[in-house]
Amino acid sequence: MQVLKFGGSSVADAVNISNVIKIVKESVKKDRTILVASAIGGCTDKLIEIGKLAAMQDESYLEMIDKLEERHQKIIWDLLPIDYQHALSSKTKNTFNQLREICKGVFYLKELSNSSLDLIMSFGEVLSTRIISERFASMGINNYWADAREIIKTEPGSTGNVVLKQVSYANIKKMLSSNRQRLIIVPGFIASDLLKRTTTLGRGGSDYTAALLAEATEARELQIWSDVNGMMTADPRIVPEAITIRHISYKEAQELSHFGAKVIYPPTIQPAVSKGIPIVVKNTFDPEDPGTIIENNPPESHGKIRGISRSNKIALLSMEGSGMVGVPGYSARLFGALANAGVNIVLITQASSVHTMCVAIEDSDAEKAKKAADSVFAYEITLNRVNPLKVERGFSIISLVGDDLKNQSGTGGKMFNAIGHSGINIRAIAQGSSEKNISVVVKEEDSDLSIKVIHDEFFGEGKKKLNLFIAGYGQVAKALISVIDSRRDWLSSKRGMEIHIVAICNSKQMISDKRGILPKLIDGLLSKGEPSDINRFREICSDMNLPDSVFVDCTASREVTSLYQEFLQSGCKVVTCNKIGLSSSQESYDALQEICLNTGVQLRYETTVGAALPIISTIKERKNCGDNIQRVEAILSGTLNYLFSKYDGSVRFADLVEQARAAGYTEPDPRIDLSGTDTLRKALILARESGFKLEPDDVKLKPFLNESLFSSDTKIFQAQLRDYEDKILAMFKDSDAKGERLRFIARIDKNGCSIGLESVGETHPFYNIYGRDNSVTIYSDEYTSPLIVTGAGAGAALTASGIFSDLLA
Repeated sequence: MQVLKFGGSSVADAVNISNVIKIVKESVKKDRTILVASAIGGCTDKLIEIGKLAAMQDESYLEMIDKLEERHQKIIWDLLPIDYQHALSSKTKNTFNQLREICKGVFYLKELSNSSLDLIMSFGEVLSTRIISERFASMGINNYWADAREIIKTEPGSTGNVVLKQVSYANIKKMLSSNRQRLIIVPGFIASDLLKRTTTLGRGGSDYTAALLAEATEARELQIWSDVNGMMTADPRIVPEAITIRHISYKEAQELSHFGAKVIYPPTIQPAVSKGIPIVVKNTFDPEDPGTIIENNPPESHGKIRGISRSNKIALLSMEGSGMVGVPGYSARLFGALANAGVNIVLITQASSVHTMCVAIEDSDAEKAKKAADSVFAYEITLNRVNPLKVERGFSIISLVGDDLKNQSGTGGKMFNAIGHSGINIRAIAQGSSEKNISVVVKEEDSDLSIKVIHDEFFGEGKKKLNLFIAGYGQVAKALISVIDSRRDWLSSKRGMEIHIVAICNSKQMISDKRGILPKLIDGLLSKGEPSDINRFREICSDMNLPDSVFVDCTASREVTSLYQEFLQSGCKVVTCNKIGLSSSQESYDALQEICLNTGVQLRYETTVGAALPIISTIKERKNCGDNIQRVEAILSGTLNYLFSKYDGSVRFADLVEQARAAGYTEPDPRIDLSGTDTLRKALILARESGFKLEPDDVKLKPFLNESLFSSDTKIFQAQLRDYEDKILAMFKDSDAKGERLRFIARIDKNGCSIGLESVGETHPFYNIYGRDNSVTIYSDEYTSPLIVTGAGAGAALTASGIFSDLLA
């Protein structure tokens, strides 16, 4: 004997029922079969609504009955041969007339009793199984339709109807012995009491029907057919990479289901579990897939980790007070109060100090739980021995399920690290006494990301995946995307990484796709994208909630930098070449560093000072070794160094500036370079990294051009710059006559920072710094002879290379 149960989605329409027919037809060839079916998809919910509307004397219930009848009649006409249609169609019409009469009584009484609701709900399974039975008959397959109400008997219980197993099992055996057909069809979910009044079996009732039949007949197997390929390592809607769990123990399946996995409902399969009957969960729409086998002793899986599940809409109840210490009975009183109020406890955790306790319950029970607890502890609360119960809402429980977790070294640490590295705060932790799960409580908005990162940690291929949200689509961003695209194979084989561009914006449009955007399609898609809004862009990042999300700022926008804190606080890493955010106020700089320290979310900005040069990282390494930076001297503008090492009077200075701008050596607005503003920002960042606190106004900047020149617009500026040719030529000749060279230098120490154009001799370290090169000399306690970092420090390609390096880091 084998029992096959099909859910609502499996029998939702004629096409789906045809799939069921094919599966059962093959099964009957192998063994005698009991087929249990639910109502067609969504039918039970509609019947409940019909009953409620009738009780409210809302006549729209009649229209809903009509539509439900139309749906069943359509299935009959689509599924059955013409000579079988009329008889069943007429019988179905009579059945719906019975439903109308029952609802009419509810309508006039203005009351929907539990018995009436059970009777109304029972119509769904009766209708669906009669259609299936008639379809088999039309195919010449002999079958017997057994009314579950005649064989499964119940009595009222404290939490619902309770099955009278002894009576029911005797009825089942009698029914099977009296009817020798190889195929028995039974409606799920419904039963009756000893007075023959229709009852129902509650949530998961059809599974329960199937499990009862399996236990009563000592079936060799119980198959539960739905619309998924068995139990998954995680919800595939959250983790597309989730895989089917091929073998799992009863206890592990119950743990996964208790904390949110919806494939099975543990109480309903208990009869099969008690007999050790294997339960196979399969997909009606992919019958060749082996599905999941739930059994007593499954083969060991890799690492013994089976899957991850979640319970949403969780509230935390916190009880604390000095009066709890050393006084027995507080826990029992709290649990008793909650039990008396009908509140189910989902998770418990208690501090070793014994003066605090935290329990998780369903959010819908929060108010009555607080009322019950505060009432029981009213006396202690008035004496300040115990605080009023604190209720926090909006949480989820994430559970990692596996076998013998207490003896799996490092499992908890890997789980907690995966969550922590994503900037997610864990509110509570618990490990079940079954040793089958480790559970954490997180904010509900963090639950999707928690599941993703935990799944990647335990079931991923070991490849690090970065999901990029790129702001800006100018020369730097395009160069970065080119680097990423050209090095995909290298990233995969040498670094075990994948980098996906999931969103990108420029000043006009933005596009996003959590699956990733192909670089070659960006231009075309961006031209048709939605209007650009950097705040909406940040919301997209938050809504996608992808693990290892990185916001990459390739702009020179102050507005964009103002969102760094929000990105970091949401767990999104930030990589930037935009100097503005790190060179504004000291307070803003400190706030960013503090967020990174508190959350563990990284902010990387190597390219803000010297493109791809390892300047910031070198200073960080010295400080991390305990070295103390004394002073720093630097050429920080590759643009100005290019101009002054190239200039000899043969080409006008204004023309050299235009050449540098065209080559991508300057900022988009070259006035930022020529005014010294770019160098000032870099110097501020460098000073702060070295341990010197400075505000922008503290920097002594001496421009080599008149300040009034920079207040005009770009075109006027370019024209007026030509008027300064004589002044610049004179500075060059004066320096050249002394055998020296012009260099724009920043000097940083404990007394502050000064920036200006200097003439340096051949003994100076900066004398031979040519072209776009930057050079930084670092003097420290250990480096009295300076540590020097020199190399090209300007250009879109080099900046992109530096950003790429920060991404790898």
